[in-house]
Amino acid sequence: MILNFIHWGVKPDLLSIGGLHIRWYGLLFAAGFYVGYLVMTKFFKKEEVPIPFLDKLAMYMILATVIGARLGHCLFYEPSYYLKNPIKILYIWEGGLASHGAAIAIIIALYFYFRQTKLNFFWVIDRISIVVALAGTFIRTGNLMNSEIYGKQTDLPWAFVFTSEDNIPRHPTQIYEAVSYLAIFFLLRWYYYKHDGKPNNGMIFGMFLTLLFSARFLLEFFKENQVKFEDTLTLNMGQLLSLPFIAGGLILIALALRNRLQFDNKK
Repeated sequence: MILNFIHWGVKPDLLSIGGLHIRWYGLLFAAGFYVGYLVMTKFFKKEEVPIPFLDKLAMYMILATVIGARLGHCLFYEPSYYLKNPIKILYIWEGGLASHGAAIAIIIALYFYFRQTKLNFFWVIDRISIVVALAGTFIRTGNLMNSEIYGKQTDLPWAFVFTSEDNIPRHPTQIYEAVSYLAIFFLLRWYYYKHDGKPNNGMIFGMFLTLLFSARFLLEFFKENQVKFEDTLTLNMGQLLSLPFIAGGLILIALALRNRLQFDNKK
């Protein structure tokens, strides 16, 4: 019976030369930023915003994503361990990144970016939301290559057996999420161009929060919990952390529909 399932035994390392290891995850993580930069370049050129503003924005995004995702994992999922071993927070190569932490850090970083550049806060975060959804597709594909963040046992014909972990057919939740985020990217991009690059401030950001974290909330039902304490919870940590983002997204959509979101400069 198990032979009918997809056996997944891809090695995390794309290339190993001596002590140098180039991993699929790192390559896909970087690719997400690179492709996102190309998409953002089109937005900036379309709206005649100088590219140097984009270069600075890219640095803010990279730092916020890495630092926020790492701190999010350490504080949300394993706080007792990392508070006892704070130096381990820096050991990012051991794994452990949380998208909710990255989302919080990105919002904070964009606020400081807005203060420095005087671009409109919502103008920036609306367009960033489009490429963040795309980056999520790359990151979840990286999780697949690492055989991590997989789903619960299932007998569905498209189940994956992650041979480096066990011999159990599971939901390929990495693929579920990657496809969901890619669909959200195309929807947000379509909405941007449908309004000729001039949607109401905050609308795309609100749609992003609502759609992406709703998808995350629902797909968590198919996932294995990441840490033991989640087994005692009705909703796991990923779901609990998604709820405020969903609520915030719905509020933003309501305000954007009434064109209530002005945050300094027109751009």
